[in-house]
Amino acid sequence: MDFPAFMAWLEESFLGHAMRDTGVWTYAVVNLFHIVGVAILFGSILILDLRLLGAWKHIPLSALSKPAVTMAGAGFVIAAITGSGLLATTATEYVGNPFLIIKFVAIPMGLLNVLLVHYSESWKAHRIRSLSKAEEKRLARMGAVSLACWFTAVSAGRMIGYW
Repeated sequence: MDFPAFMAWLEESFLGHAMRDTGVWTYAVVNLFHIVGVAILFGSILILDLRLLGAWKHIPLSALSKPAVTMAGAGFVIAAITGSGLLATTATEYVGNPFLIIKFVAIPMGLLNVLLVHYSESWKAHRIRSLSKAEEKRLARMGAVSLACWFTAVSAGRMIGYW
């Protein structure tokens, strides 16, 4: 199925109809929860990635990582669910919107980076011992990539409505 056909299918799906047919407040509330989900996701990622880049070195990474990752995961789930509803509302109107494509590339890149970080030896080691300078540098590079991916996704998502 090509992209325009998928978008037409999504718009005509149960979700698309539910978003359009249940009143103006449905879209407003779903949009509000999308913003909350994105804020939780990006806020958590921002704090963690800045720590990986060297901010707040007096706070152990192990003390910050578990709550930040948990909150980022919750924010992502909220944002993904609500974002699907927002997209389904008028999906065909977004065909050809370059910002949607940018967002749809940045999100999987950010998720891939999450997997690479979590399966890296440096990340595994941070919970049980102090990291070497080389390990800190590896995680800092991954943190920079993470910030770039998620900042791009959030920025592109915001720009979708202006295209």
